[in-house]
Amino acid sequence: MPDTISAVATGGGISAIGIVRVSGSGAIAAADKLFRAKSGLRPGGAENRRAYYGELTGADGSLIDLCLCIVSRAPDSYTGEDTVEFHCHGSPVVLSEVLRELFALGVRQAQAGEFTKRAFLNGRMDLTQAEAVIDLIDAETPSAVRNAAGQLRGAVSIRLESVYSSLLDISAHYHAFIDYPDEDVGDFNMEGYLPELRRAEGGLSSMLATHDRGRVLRSGVPTAIIGRPNTGKSSLLNAFVGFERAIVTDIAGTTRDTIEEKVVIGDVLLRLIDTAGLRKVSDTIEKLGVGRALAALDNAGLAIVVLDGSEPLQNDDYEALARVPQGIPALIAVNKSDLPPVLDDGALGSLGFPFCRVSALFGDGIEALGAEVGKLFPGFGKRPGGEIVTNERQAEVIGYALESVRQAISATCAPVTPDAVLCEVESALEAIGEATGKVMREDVVARIFERFCVGK
Repeated sequence: MPDTISAVATGGGISAIGIVRVSGSGAIAAADKLFRAKSGLRPGGAENRRAYYGELTGADGSLIDLCLCIVSRAPDSYTGEDTVEFHCHGSPVVLSEVLRELFALGVRQAQAGEFTKRAFLNGRMDLTQAEAVIDLIDAETPSAVRNAAGQLRGAVSIRLESVYSSLLDISAHYHAFIDYPDEDVGDFNMEGYLPELRRAEGGLSSMLATHDRGRVLRSGVPTAIIGRPNTGKSSLLNAFVGFERAIVTDIAGTTRDTIEEKVVIGDVLLRLIDTAGLRKVSDTIEKLGVGRALAALDNAGLAIVVLDGSEPLQNDDYEALARVPQGIPALIAVNKSDLPPVLDDGALGSLGFPFCRVSALFGDGIEALGAEVGKLFPGFGKRPGGEIVTNERQAEVIGYALESVRQAISATCAPVTPDAVLCEVESALEAIGEATGKVMREDVVARIFERFCVGK
């Protein structure tokens, strides 16, 4: 990668500070032409990872900004290459001018994710860590932040490496035994490695088991707010998000389409979906709305059924409750607690769902309703440290590795030759290598010479 790249590394709007990052073999030379510290020092003479205050100028000597410049020389930088950062005032125009001057010096615009891609290619991080970078940027809850930060530190890599290493020992021993029969390698007994294979199976299985929670952590719980017309579904959505996202009137059937918003309840991210009132209708447009409401409910991970606590239960209420799919958590929001109550706790308790009284109009009981939601997702009370697999690609290849290990265990217990077992072991290694970016064959060769002292 001989070319040098640059891009703005901070947000696109106006801010106090904006950072322009430059990476590549020509980064320091380009910076020498644009920046001079107050002491007169150019970046080429700067100490590694020390901030210098000075003038950033154009090629014609005109001042662009007074800023900080930090030089990180290879390999001790984020990308593993020579890197320069200009910490400027956060005007988008200032940052654009800095880039324009860099481009005039032969630096090119970085592509999306290219700094992190170079960090991976230069061995500064593996693929699981590289993918954690974007997860950390996109995190929408404190739990998601902590999980992504843990993965950036290597939580997934460490667990996969433990499994990878044990499988690699099996493969290396087998190849050493076959390829170097005259060396003191030791007999290869596949059954003797059965405990290792079972430990590998347990490790991969426990990782894969976190993925369902990982989907929720990363994308949120699709939450369908359902009920008959005029129970206050749209008002409840507005109360959750804190502004009038949905139109609210006393006319039944006002909501014709689904409306979606995100809200964090405790440590759980909910994707709230306000739906059309569930009832038998003849109006074509409202009928489409009811159809979309039912589709949202069928795909939901949580259902909130809104009842009007100031009126007796109606057939449409029972119909809405009966529509909740089996196997997904659900609770009842008994709305309009600001009005004289008609529904008593006994009648509500007989419906088979936890319930909470709220006034969506005035916001009363919303925190208590959020606490009830938290009870339905108890695992989110514990802040993760990176052990939860949130990435679909990683989950897929871990699944492949797990299946291969299970096939290896089955083959070990069957009357087959060791090479049939090793085929599955190496399939598992390849899958794990795909997760982390390892090159499996090179690792096998390296392990042979490292552990068995071939050619002594």
